[in-house]
Amino acid sequence: MDDAYANGAYIDGAADYVPRWAQTAEAFRIGLGARARLGLSYGPSERMALDMFRPEGVEQGTLIFVHGGYWLKFDRSYWSHLAAGALARGWAVAMPSYDLCPSVRIAGITQQIAQAVIEVAGGSTGPISLAGHSAGGHLVSRMLAPGMLPEVVRARLTHVVPISPVANLEPLLRTSMNADFGMDTGMARAESPAHQPKPAVPVTVWVGGEERPAFLEQAQLLAEAWGCDHVVTPGEHHFNVIDALADPHSDLIARLTNGA
Repeated sequence: MDDAYANGAYIDGAADYVPRWAQTAEAFRIGLGARARLGLSYGPSERMALDMFRPEGVEQGTLIFVHGGYWLKFDRSYWSHLAAGALARGWAVAMPSYDLCPSVRIAGITQQIAQAVIEVAGGSTGPISLAGHSAGGHLVSRMLAPGMLPEVVRARLTHVVPISPVANLEPLLRTSMNADFGMDTGMARAESPAHQPKPAVPVTVWVGGEERPAFLEQAQLLAEAWGCDHVVTPGEHHFNVIDALADPHSDLIARLTNGA
C-alpha cells in the first residue's frame, strides 16, 4: 500500500518540484510587496498561521487554499505562487499552515483548518471558496461535514474543490505512514469525507489523469458519494495538477471564483 500512495516515484523529475515550488513562491511573495500579509496567527501554535494575499482594487471574494503533504510535511510557504490565478480575478487568497502528524492527529488538523476558515471569514466579506490538494483536499472536504463550520460561515461558501483528495482514509492504515498518523479503523472512518452526507455547497472533485490509480479511485469515490462534478485533467500528475490555480483563465479558477 505504500507504493499505491507513492507519487514522486512515478513522476519524472520529481525531486526538482519542491525546491522550484519554494523558489517560485518566495519570488511571488516578494513581488506582491504590501499586498502580501504574512504569518497571521489563527491559533495558539506556531504553525497555526496563514498568509493573506490581496488583489488590486475591491475584493470580489476570498479563496482559501490548503496544502498537502500527507499531513506530515510542508507549510504555506511552498505554494504562494498558486494565488496568482484568483488574485488576477479580484479575489483575495488565504493560505494556512497547520500542525503536522505525529505531534497532532489528523482529526486535530481538521479542527485547525476549521479555525483558519473561521478566522478568514471573520476578517472578510463576500463569498468564500475552498481548494485543497491531496491531504489538503481531504481537509477542505471535511469542512463540509455537518457542524464543522458555523452556519454563518458555511452559508458564504460558493464552491469547494478537493484536488486529488484522500476521501477514504482506511487504506492508509496499511501504509507505513500510519506509524505517524496513529489511526485505528474508527478514527480513519470518522475522518473520511466519503462517509459524510452529501453537502449542499457546490463541489468539484479535481484530479490529474496521470495520477496513481489510488488517487483516481479516491477522487471517483468522493464524486460518486456526493453526486458532484468530477474533472479528470488529461496528462497531469499529482505534482502539476495544481498549476491551474496560478492561471486566471483556467477552468479551475473559473469554478473557484465564479461558483460555476
